[in-house]
Amino acid sequence: MSHTRSRVPVIVPIDTPSLGDRSYLAHDGRVAVVVDPQRDIDRVLDLATAAGVRITHVFETHVHNDYVTGGLALARQTGAAYHVNAADQVAFEHVPVTDGDVVEVSPTMRVRVIATPGHTLTHLAYALETSGEDGDTVGVFTGGSLLFGATGRPDLLGDEHTDALVHHQFASAHRLADELPEHTHVLPTHGFGSFCSAGSTGGSTESTIGVEKRQNPALTDDEATWVAATLAGLDAYPAYYVHMAPANSAGPDAPDLTAPQEADKATLAARLAAGEWVVDLRTRTAFAAGHVPRTLNIGLDGQFATYLGWLIPWGTPLTLLGEDAAQVADAQRELVRIGIDHLAGAATGSPADWTDGPLAAFPRAVFADLAQVRHHRRVGVLDVRRASEFAEQHIAGATNIPLHELLARLGEVPAGEVWVHCAGGYRASIAASILAAHGHRVVAVDDSFGEQAARSGLPLITAA
Repeated sequence: MSHTRSRVPVIVPIDTPSLGDRSYLAHDGRVAVVVDPQRDIDRVLDLATAAGVRITHVFETHVHNDYVTGGLALARQTGAAYHVNAADQVAFEHVPVTDGDVVEVSPTMRVRVIATPGHTLTHLAYALETSGEDGDTVGVFTGGSLLFGATGRPDLLGDEHTDALVHHQFASAHRLADELPEHTHVLPTHGFGSFCSAGSTGGSTESTIGVEKRQNPALTDDEATWVAATLAGLDAYPAYYVHMAPANSAGPDAPDLTAPQEADKATLAARLAAGEWVVDLRTRTAFAAGHVPRTLNIGLDGQFATYLGWLIPWGTPLTLLGEDAAQVADAQRELVRIGIDHLAGAATGSPADWTDGPLAAFPRAVFADLAQVRHHRRVGVLDVRRASEFAEQHIAGATNIPLHELLARLGEVPAGEVWVHCAGGYRASIAASILAAHGHRVVAVDDSFGEQAARSGLPLITAA
C-alpha cells in the first residue's frame, strides 16, 4: 500500500451502471474524500484500503432522488466528517456547509463549496483544489448540475418548482463555467444512463469545463432556447424515486447483505399463487427458452434495479431466482441501493429446480421476422418504449404502452398473438414476461429498433 503524498489529488470514479451514476473517491496518498457514495459502502472502503488512505470527509451534492445514500453509514464507520447543505432538513448529525465554504482536507488538498441549485433547490457542487499559493482547481464534483453535454433534470421536486429550477439550473451551469478554469475536470454523479439527466449525455466518460463550454447546450444556447428544449424533453422517471429523498433525509443505515432465506418449490408455488413477485434474474435468452410460469424476467444484464423499482408495487414481497448464489447476491446489492432491503427469499439453480410442473416458454424474434409474419397473418405489435421514443419513430399500427405503465394498462394490450419490442430487447423481455404471466400469447422481439427496423421493410412513421 502506498502512503506517498500526492501533489495532485488522485480521483477514482466508482461506477454504478445499473443506476447510471458515479461516486468518487479522491485522495492525496494519505487521506481521502468521498462524494455521493452509494449505499453499498464496502466498495468505497475496499478502494480506500487498496490505496492505503484514510477517509476523512464525505460530501453530498444533494438529497438524492434515484438512490439511497451510503454517506451517513460511511461517515459513521470511518469517523469522517459528513458534509451536507446547511439548508437541507435532515434528521441526522452532520457538518453543515454553504456556498463559499472551504474545507481544508490536508496540507495539499481542499474542497470549495459552490451553490448550484437546479436539480434540487439546495444542490451543491464541490471544487477540488490543491492548496498553497499556486493552488489549482483539479476537478469539480457537479452531482446533478453540469453533466457531460447536459444537466440534471429540474422536475423531480414537483411541477410547482420546475419552472424556477430550470432557470436556476441554467444559471448554475454558467456559474461553474465562468468561475472555474477550462482544464477543470467535470465529475458528475448523474449522466451515465440515469433518469436524473435532462438531455443526452452522449456516452461520454470524461470531460472538462472547457469541453462543456463548447458542446453543452446549457452553455452554448441562450436561456430561453435551452429552457424550452429542456422542458420539452422531460420524460417519465422511475416510480421508486418518490421514496428516495425521504429515506435520505431520515439517514439510512448501512445495508444488510446477508443471504436471503432459501425458498423451495412448494414455497415458490405458494408465493406465485398469492400474487407475490417472483423475479427470474437470468438473461432474456435463457428465460424465453424455459421458465416457471407466472415468474417475471428482469435480467441482471441491464438496468435491473431501475426497472424492478419502477414496476413493483412498493412493499410487495419479492423472491429472486438466480443461476447461483453470486447472481442473487449481485441482485440484492442492486436492490439495497434503492431501499429494497428485505427479500422474502431466493432460489438458485435452473427452472427444473424451482418447480415440479411444466415450464413455460415463448419465442424470440427479430424485426425481419415480424415483417415476414405480417405478410401472412394479423398480429398485434406492442411497443413498450417511452412515449417520447415512440413519437420519434414507430412501426405503423403499433400500440404504445410504455413498460412502466404496462401493469396498469393490460386491458389495452392487443388481442391475440402479440409481438412486443423496445429499443434493444431488454425492456421487451420484461414486458413479454408480464404478458405471458397474464395469459397472452407473446413473441419477444430481441433486436435493435434503430438499426434493424428500417432494414426489415416494416412501415415506419417518423416525426416531422
